[in-house]
Amino acid sequence: MGLMLTERAATEVKRVKETQKFDDDMFLRVGISAGGCSGFSYTLGFDKGFDEQKDSKYEQHGVEYVVDKKSALFLDGTTLDWYEGLERRGFTFDNPNAVKSCGCGSSFQA
Repeated sequence: MGLMLTERAATEVKRVKETQKFDDDMFLRVGISAGGCSGFSYTLGFDKGFDEQKDSKYEQHGVEYVVDKKSALFLDGTTLDWYEGLERRGFTFDNPNAVKSCGCGSSFQA
């Protein structure tokens, strides 16, 4: 199943790539790292480095993205979305593997 990217999130990734004038071979890298108030933090960034042994590559809505295989275990079934409202805007993660999330939504416990 892997990580799913919504159309809204894909649109925002394309907008960022365009406004930052990233090369066409840059892709979105999604992962997790130890830390945050609940144990793990989500990571997002742009990258060119892809290792077939360590990474899985996906494409949805015209956006290429990569998840390292270690992070993929915690992100399987997760949906990455883009939220824009009066009180905040940013990427959101809906992770069915999270047993506990922090109030800000940027870290979780599995």
